Amino acid sequence: MKLVYYGYRDWAFEVFRGVKAKEKYLVTTQDYDIVDSIKPDLVFFVGWSYKIPENIVNDYTCVCLHPSPLPKYRGGSPIQNQILRNEKDSSVSLFIMDEGLDTGDVLYQSEFSLSGSLDDIFDRIVTIGVRGINYITNNANNLNNIKTKQDDSVATFFRRKKQSDSEIKISDFEKYEPEYFYNKIRCLNNPYPNAFIRCKNGEKLFILSTRIES
Repeated sequence: MKLVYYGYRDWAFEVFRGVKAKEKYLVTTQDYDIVDSIKPDLVFFVGWSYKIPENIVNDYTCVCLHPSPLPKYRGGSPIQNQILRNEKDSSVSLFIMDEGLDTGDVLYQSEFSLSGSLDDIFDRIVTIGVRGINYITNNANNLNNIKTKQDDSVATFFRRKKQSDSEIKISDFEKYEPEYFYNKIRCLNNPYPNAFIRCKNGEKLFILSTRIES
């Protein structure tokens, strides 16, 4: 088994270290020529935010890790979009990439809790990601037997969060309960643009942690 693995986030590196394959190559830049030079059996994209050339997706079996219970929460910032909507649980989904956005057949899916800090959540994603990728590589010759088509009739899509979305406005306190702010602050911890309040002089006050007291 020979695979190329694209990732640049710390938690993606942890997943890579746990992947068992005879030959595995880690790529952290947008260098896609390496795929043609290696000609791998599988190409994995884990924690990858960049657009991937169509020829790579069309010419190779490309598998993406998406932390949501696909077909729900397709699109960008899946962890943030789920936590901000007060979801308590999610899933790691590993799917075959196609011309759509997070629309391909699912090869592996396993549930995890969205409780705790982002570090807690990433630890769970790493554990499941390693298990899922090893499962797929072990079944690389029988992917047709383990893939499941997504049900587009129940699909949801959310856009990627912008840095401006991290702002907490004074008017928000009239709209939301404390749990909303707790969720917003914890889901926007590092490495994401932290939650902030804009002060009267225009400076930003960043908020890195919070708790709720009755």
